[in-house]
Amino acid sequence: MQRKTLGFLGALLLLLCILFGMLSLHYLPQTTDGHKSIAIVVVHGDGTEKTFSYQTNAAYLGEVLEEQALASGTDSIYGTFITTVDGETADSNQQEWWCITKNGEMLSTSADQTPIANQEQYELTLKEGY
Repeated sequence: MQRKTLGFLGALLLLLCILFGMLSLHYLPQTTDGHKSIAIVVVHGDGTEKTFSYQTNAAYLGEVLEEQALASGTDSIYGTFITTVDGETADSNQQEWWCITKNGEMLSTSADQTPIANQEQYELTLKEGY
């Protein structure tokens, strides 16, 4: 009896994992194939802004940042944690971090999980304080 119960629970857990995987794929932001023109505005700690325009076939913002060597960081389970942008490194001792926005709206995804589309603008802003 106990083996049947464990087998049933194992099968149920497997089914739930498959269902969760299918749902997460369904609700992930969709990518756009083909050539895209995007702008990335970097807002440095001193308030100065620099705009970079790129032509790319990349599907995600993280790919563009890496291809163009505009940003770098450390890998985590959530994607790349951006630490340096356009030569400026966030100082964790000062609680500095790079905020990613799209047309001024904060994103809830990492750069590696942010799909890009033609004519979009993204901002990387050095923020202070968690």
